[in-house]
Amino acid sequence: MKRTLAFLALLASTALLFGQDKPAQNQTEPNKPVQTKAASNKNPVTDTVREILSRQQKNLTAAVEEMPADKFGWSPTPAQQSFGHLVMHMTMSNMELCSKAANMPAPPARPAPETDKERLQAGLNKSFLFCEAALNKVDDSKLGDSVELYGGRQATVAFALIALTSDWADHYSTAAMYLRLNGLLPPTAQPRK
Repeated sequence: MKRTLAFLALLASTALLFGQDKPAQNQTEPNKPVQTKAASNKNPVTDTVREILSRQQKNLTAAVEEMPADKFGWSPTPAQQSFGHLVMHMTMSNMELCSKAANMPAPPARPAPETDKERLQAGLNKSFLFCEAALNKVDDSKLGDSVELYGGRQATVAFALIALTSDWADHYSTAAMYLRLNGLLPPTAQPRK
């Protein structure tokens, strides 16, 4: 009898907890898509990638700016890449994937030492400007087009775009970790100004 009463009490409290009406502004419609600029036009995928580019460009360049110049040679362990190498990798990834997605040649890269914050920042900024120009030439009708990626591997433009957005997320999380390990807050964790 006690078990039955306990079960009924649990069931009633669950019903009260999850069955309450919520104010209209907090309710979400389960089958309604999230509204972005991209959702209302004929190129929702490529427009979404361009929206992500804008946000990630801001976050990644701010993260690189936040790291002091004397920490560009720093890495958490000897087996991990230095912060400067991470910035160089971000730049090369942007150039490669944006070039392939848009089927246009990337500008020539001028390698910089991993400890040269100023040159690495300039290269990263240049790579984002290139991505912006390149992605403005891509639309959803090209998503199935074949491109050659790293090592001659064949993929689609869609794959290149998804890899690009995944890279930005991975690069930012790595940069944020490196900043925090040096006692600094990553841009998205800083108080709003």
